[in-house]
Amino acid sequence: MSIGAGTGAAAAAAAAAAEMQRREEEEMTPYNTKDLDDGWEFKIVRSNFAVFRNPEKLRAILEDEKRGGWTLVEKFDDQRIRLKRLAGCKVAQGDLGDGYDPYRTTVGMAQGAIVMTIVGISLAFGLGVILIATLLVRN
Repeated sequence: MSIGAGTGAAAAAAAAAAEMQRREEEEMTPYNTKDLDDGWEFKIVRSNFAVFRNPEKLRAILEDEKRGGWTLVEKFDDQRIRLKRLAGCKVAQGDLGDGYDPYRTTVGMAQGAIVMTIVGISLAFGLGVILIATLLVRN
């Protein structure tokens, strides 16, 4: 299998996994009429490296999210948590400081950065193999 085919297969597998997670989250997060009538808004925060497994890191992230008015509803697993806040709880962007985004849905390394890192490592490995093969053929 070529590097390009392997990368394409990995991308397809990642897309399928993301779609499965999206469907699972829709089934796991039924919002009752009372929640929506009372003016709550919800978000799911994801981590690509199971950061929510670590209680200290989870606590730090929840403290950070509290600045935007968010509170924990549930922890789905070590990679996903669901938060809520009253829809009228808008915090002025200038009050947040430190570049915190109250609408963020990912903590840690973004999925695109992970993919680019894997592609870069794969390309470097492939080029290394080609270089070694070329040197061995010349000798």
